[in-house]
Amino acid sequence: MNKKVPIEISARHIHLCQKDLETLFGRGYQLKKIRKLSQADDFAARETLDIKIGSKIIKRLRIVGPVRKETQIELSITDAVGLGINLPLRLSGNIKGTPGATLIKSKKKLKIKRGVIIAQRHLHCNPKEAKKLKLKNGMSVSIKIKGARALTFHNIKVRIGKNYKLAVHLDTDEGNAAGIIKKGKGEIILKTCS
Repeated sequence: MNKKVPIEISARHIHLCQKDLETLFGRGYQLKKIRKLSQADDFAARETLDIKIGSKIIKRLRIVGPVRKETQIELSITDAVGLGINLPLRLSGNIKGTPGATLIKSKKKLKIKRGVIIAQRHLHCNPKEAKKLKLKNGMSVSIKIKGARALTFHNIKVRIGKNYKLAVHLDTDEGNAAGIIKKGKGEIILKTCS
Protein backbone atom coordinates (compact mmCIF):
# COMPACT_ATOMS: atom_id res chain seq x y z
CA MET A 1 0.00 0.00 0.00
CA ASN A 2 1.26 3.48 -0.92
CA LYS A 3 1.74 5.43 2.29
CA LYS A 4 3.22 8.52 0.65
CA VAL A 5 1.93 11.79 2.03
CA PRO A 6 2.36 15.43 0.98
CA ILE A 7 4.19 17.62 3.48
CA GLU A 8 3.39 21.30 3.86
CA ILE A 9 5.36 23.85 5.86
CA SER A 10 3.27 26.10 8.06
CA ALA A 11 4.95 29.42 8.88
CA ARG A 12 4.08 31.38 12.01
CA HIS A 13 0.60 32.85 11.84
CA ILE A 14 -2.42 34.00 13.79
CA HIS A 15 -6.08 32.94 13.83
CA LEU A 16 -8.51 35.59 15.07
CA CYS A 17 -11.97 35.25 16.58
CA GLN A 18 -14.62 37.60 15.14
CA LYS A 19 -14.67 39.83 18.22
CA ASP A 20 -10.90 40.39 18.14
CA LEU A 21 -10.97 40.92 14.35
CA GLU A 22 -13.60 43.64 14.75
CA THR A 23 -11.78 45.25 17.69
CA LEU A 24 -8.65 45.65 15.56
CA PHE A 25 -10.11 46.25 12.08
CA GLY A 26 -13.62 47.63 12.68
CA ARG A 27 -17.17 46.42 13.04
CA GLY A 28 -18.27 43.88 10.43
CA TYR A 29 -14.77 43.61 8.96
CA GLN A 30 -14.10 40.65 6.66
CA LEU A 31 -10.62 39.27 6.00
CA LYS A 32 -9.31 39.65 2.43
CA LYS A 33 -8.21 36.33 0.93
CA ILE A 34 -4.90 36.35 -0.95
CA ARG A 35 -4.36 32.58 -1.22
CA LYS A 36 -6.37 29.46 -0.50
CA LEU A 37 -4.63 26.95 1.74
CA SER A 38 -4.96 23.18 1.42
CA GLN A 39 -7.30 22.46 4.34
CA ALA A 40 -11.06 23.02 4.14
CA ASP A 41 -11.85 26.75 3.95
CA ASP A 42 -8.48 27.95 5.27
CA PHE A 43 -6.84 30.88 3.50
CA ALA A 44 -3.95 33.28 3.92
CA ALA A 45 -5.37 36.75 4.48
CA ARG A 46 -3.87 39.97 3.17
CA GLU A 47 -3.98 41.39 6.69
CA THR A 48 -1.08 41.09 9.13
CA LEU A 49 -0.56 42.06 12.76
CA ASP A 50 2.43 42.76 14.96
CA ILE A 51 2.53 40.84 18.23
CA LYS A 52 4.29 41.87 21.40
CA ILE A 53 5.30 39.47 24.14
CA GLY A 54 7.20 41.06 27.00
CA SER A 55 9.36 43.75 25.42
CA LYS A 56 9.88 41.93 22.10
CA ILE A 57 7.85 42.30 18.91
CA ILE A 58 7.31 40.04 15.90
CA LYS A 59 6.22 42.15 12.94
CA ARG A 60 3.78 41.33 10.14
CA LEU A 61 2.38 38.05 11.41
CA ARG A 62 0.05 36.72 8.69
CA ILE A 63 -3.59 36.19 9.62
CA VAL A 64 -5.09 32.87 8.50
CA GLY A 65 -8.85 32.79 7.96
CA PRO A 66 -11.64 32.15 8.34
CA VAL A 67 -12.24 33.45 11.86
CA ARG A 68 -12.04 30.90 14.67
CA LYS A 69 -13.80 30.36 17.97
CA GLU A 70 -10.77 31.77 19.85
CA THR A 71 -7.75 33.81 18.86
CA GLN A 72 -4.58 31.72 18.61
CA ILE A 73 -0.98 32.48 17.61
CA GLU A 74 1.21 29.67 16.24
CA LEU A 75 4.96 30.24 16.46
CA SER A 76 8.11 28.13 16.08
CA ILE A 77 10.68 27.25 18.73
CA THR A 78 13.05 29.70 17.01
CA ASP A 79 10.45 32.45 17.49
CA ALA A 80 10.06 31.52 21.17
CA VAL A 81 13.83 31.64 21.71
CA GLY A 82 13.94 35.08 20.06
CA LEU A 83 11.14 36.26 22.35
CA GLY A 84 12.92 34.79 25.38
CA ILE A 85 9.97 32.64 26.47
CA ASN A 86 9.01 28.99 26.78
CA LEU A 87 5.90 28.13 24.80
CA PRO A 88 3.83 24.96 25.14
CA LEU A 89 3.65 22.45 22.31
CA ARG A 90 -0.05 22.03 21.51
CA LEU A 91 -2.46 20.92 18.82
CA SER A 92 -4.28 23.83 17.25
CA GLY A 93 -7.30 24.78 19.35
CA ASN A 94 -5.83 23.56 22.65
CA ILE A 95 -4.90 26.87 24.24
CA LYS A 96 -5.90 26.40 27.89
CA GLY A 97 -3.10 27.57 30.18
CA THR A 98 -1.04 29.15 27.39
CA PRO A 99 0.59 32.60 27.49
CA GLY A 100 -1.00 35.68 25.98
CA ALA A 101 0.29 38.54 23.85
CA THR A 102 -0.54 42.04 22.70
CA LEU A 103 -1.84 42.28 19.13
CA ILE A 104 -0.95 45.52 17.35
CA LYS A 105 -2.49 47.06 14.23
CA SER A 106 -1.23 50.59 13.63
CA LYS A 107 -2.23 52.46 16.79
CA LYS A 108 -4.75 49.87 17.97
CA LYS A 109 -3.64 47.35 20.58
CA LEU A 110 -5.46 44.33 21.97
CA LYS A 111 -4.17 42.20 24.82
CA ILE A 112 -5.15 38.53 24.72
CA LYS A 113 -4.79 36.52 27.93
CA ARG A 114 -3.93 33.22 26.26
CA GLY A 115 -3.43 31.57 22.89
CA VAL A 116 0.29 31.56 22.03
CA ILE A 117 1.57 28.06 21.17
CA ILE A 118 4.08 26.05 19.22
CA ALA A 119 1.91 23.91 16.96
CA GLN A 120 2.27 20.14 17.35
CA ARG A 121 3.15 18.56 14.02
CA HIS A 122 0.11 16.78 12.66
CA LEU A 123 -1.42 14.91 9.74
CA HIS A 124 -4.77 15.94 8.25
CA CYS A 125 -6.94 13.44 6.40
CA ASN A 126 -10.58 12.74 5.66
CA PRO A 127 -12.35 9.54 6.82
CA LYS A 128 -11.89 7.78 3.45
CA GLU A 129 -8.13 8.48 3.44
CA ALA A 130 -7.89 7.46 7.10
CA LYS A 131 -9.56 4.11 6.42
CA LYS A 132 -7.29 3.41 3.44
CA LEU A 133 -4.17 4.27 5.47
CA LYS A 134 -5.43 2.53 8.66
CA LEU A 135 -5.30 5.75 10.67
CA LYS A 136 -7.40 6.68 13.70
CA ASN A 137 -8.11 10.18 14.98
CA GLY A 138 -5.63 11.17 17.70
CA MET A 139 -3.14 8.38 17.03
CA SER A 140 0.55 9.18 16.55
CA VAL A 141 2.48 8.20 13.45
CA SER A 142 5.98 8.80 12.14
CA ILE A 143 6.90 10.32 8.78
CA LYS A 144 10.08 9.32 6.97
CA ILE A 145 11.55 11.95 4.66
CA LYS A 146 14.23 11.05 2.11
CA GLY A 147 16.84 13.32 0.59
CA ALA A 148 20.08 15.08 1.46
CA ARG A 149 18.71 15.94 4.92
CA ALA A 150 16.77 12.70 5.39
CA LEU A 151 15.13 12.19 8.75
CA THR A 152 12.11 10.69 10.44
CA PHE A 153 9.67 12.77 12.47
CA HIS A 154 7.85 10.99 15.29
CA ASN A 155 4.78 11.92 17.35
CA ILE A 156 2.76 13.28 14.44
CA LYS A 157 -0.85 13.48 15.59
CA VAL A 158 -3.56 12.31 13.19
CA ARG A 159 -6.51 14.70 12.76
CA ILE A 160 -9.46 13.35 10.81
CA GLY A 161 -12.19 15.63 9.43
CA LYS A 162 -14.67 15.28 6.60
CA ASN A 163 -13.33 18.38 4.81
CA TYR A 164 -9.65 17.62 5.35
CA LYS A 165 -7.22 16.70 2.60
CA LEU A 166 -4.25 14.38 3.19
CA ALA A 167 -1.21 16.42 4.27
CA VAL A 168 1.33 16.58 7.07
CA HIS A 169 1.91 20.03 8.58
CA LEU A 170 5.37 20.85 9.93
CA ASP A 171 6.54 24.23 11.17
CA THR A 172 9.43 26.13 9.60
CA ASP A 173 12.01 24.78 12.06
CA GLU A 174 11.01 21.21 11.22
CA GLY A 175 10.90 21.95 7.49
CA ASN A 176 14.36 23.50 7.59
CA ALA A 177 15.74 20.46 9.44
CA ALA A 178 14.43 18.22 6.64
CA GLY A 179 15.44 20.56 3.82
CA ILE A 180 11.81 21.27 2.87
CA ILE A 181 11.07 24.91 2.09
CA LYS A 182 7.33 24.93 1.22
CA LYS A 183 6.21 21.46 0.17
CA GLY A 184 7.66 17.97 0.10
CA LYS A 185 6.81 14.28 0.36
CA GLY A 186 7.12 11.74 3.11
CA GLU A 187 6.11 8.20 3.96
CA ILE A 188 3.82 7.28 6.85
CA ILE A 189 5.27 4.75 9.27
CA LEU A 190 2.75 3.11 11.58
CA LYS A 191 3.90 1.80 14.94
CA THR A 192 3.73 -1.96 15.18
CA CYS A 193 3.69 -4.30 18.15
CA SER A 194 6.82 -6.42 18.59
